[in-house]
Amino acid sequence: MNIKRAKEEIKNTIEAYLLKNEFGEYEILPVHQRPIFLLGAPGIGKTQIMEQISKECRIGLVSYTITHHTRQSAIGLPFISEKEYNRVPHKVTEYTMSEIVAAVYDKIEDSGMKEGILFIDEINCVSETLAPAMLQFLQYKTFGSHQIPQGWLIVAAGNPPEYNRSVREFDVVTMDRVKKIQVEPDFAAWKEYAYKEGIHPAVLSYLNLRPASFYKMESTVDGKRFVTPRGWEDLSRLLQVYEKIQKKADREVIVQYLQYPKIARDFANYLELYEKYQADYQIEAVLEGKTEEILLKKLSHAAFDERLSVTGLILSGCSREFEKSCRKKEQLKVLYPILLSCKEVLLGEGKEPPVEFMETVISEYQARWERQKKAELLSRKELHCCLYVTGRLESFLQKMKKEAVTDGAAAFALLKEEFAKEKQEALEAERKAGETLEHAFDFMEAAFLGGQEMVIFLTELNTGFYSLQFLSEYSCKRYEQYNRELLYRENRREILRRIEELQI
Repeated sequence: MNIKRAKEEIKNTIEAYLLKNEFGEYEILPVHQRPIFLLGAPGIGKTQIMEQISKECRIGLVSYTITHHTRQSAIGLPFISEKEYNRVPHKVTEYTMSEIVAAVYDKIEDSGMKEGILFIDEINCVSETLAPAMLQFLQYKTFGSHQIPQGWLIVAAGNPPEYNRSVREFDVVTMDRVKKIQVEPDFAAWKEYAYKEGIHPAVLSYLNLRPASFYKMESTVDGKRFVTPRGWEDLSRLLQVYEKIQKKADREVIVQYLQYPKIARDFANYLELYEKYQADYQIEAVLEGKTEEILLKKLSHAAFDERLSVTGLILSGCSREFEKSCRKKEQLKVLYPILLSCKEVLLGEGKEPPVEFMETVISEYQARWERQKKAELLSRKELHCCLYVTGRLESFLQKMKKEAVTDGAAAFALLKEEFAKEKQEALEAERKAGETLEHAFDFMEAAFLGGQEMVIFLTELNTGFYSLQFLSEYSCKRYEQYNRELLYRENRREILRRIEELQI
């Protein structure tokens, strides 16, 4: 299955394992809660989805790469204790608590979360001395003599032997005690994630043209040649930062991430063209509604790769505005209930001075999200939203102090006024995104009406995380019209295909 389906399956398993009955017992007893064993090629996102699952399920996560551990750090150090059996004292070997088990208890102490995931990566690459302990861990959920706490589920990951010569095959007895999920690289599934995470548009545009380059692994006399989703994502981050510091990623830089020389060269060449098309076709001006006839004529004689790249640039510009609009709305959603709770106090009968009350509100809100941050439950975007809201609340407080507000009604009037400005900014961001989309449709109709490029444009709008979020709340008549036509054509093709099968 692809990584998206694997993620859903793990979340479903977690929900099932953590379900309790009326007596407070787990419906599936811990002894029957099979560890999940993710088996798949390197770099396809096995580790990354565990972080996403932890945040989305609001449970703890402790991650270890087991190849970094010795037998002592995994099991614990031996020590001699004295016990009495049948009134006869005996020297007994015991073990200190495993570093890994201790990390789970530390996470419980630090975060207050009594349920979570213990994720062990590269579990089938352990050393010979540690292998028996790993089998015991999978079968009995213990490291040495120490049990993993109840409510903490085990997820392990590993690579198939064809990718790693140090892989150990688990025997049938062990495999019969795990829930094995085989994961395969899948560009369509990764693309959904890529839109949400803001992967560089040149990477997405290139992979739309050459999806076979998304994942490649090849053995040669000179060693392994490979390109993975992890490589594409890390390269994307570098490209985005290089643009900010005005540096250029050439072929020598790209091959450091895409360790398949032919693909690295091809993408380096494409990146140069992509940047050239952005300037040649004046994409920023197009999205502002300024399209020159000479550009449309030039595009009509361009090769398909060039036309598709321009479509990708138009989509990228739209996505950028969609994300800004969605981000402003999310900030409003967080800010609104805080200010609503302020209204009840400031307009109530309480005598607490507004400034002191506002300081308490800010302190409590900041403490809440800092606890979540410490528990690693906030994504980077969620953390940025929390920081923004905290900053706005502090600016409201400073304005109260500056205007020497001492009356609750006056304080709420100030908050209401400031919130109205925030709301206006959100409406302006939505208007700008809507205008950008309309200008994009103007250009696409003028350049590609009835062509495959328009189908691709619509398809990508229906795939992108922020475009879907934006269009679920914003009415665009042309989007709805073309979408209906696209759906009709797809349904018609499907009906014709079935008729053809019946005739055969």
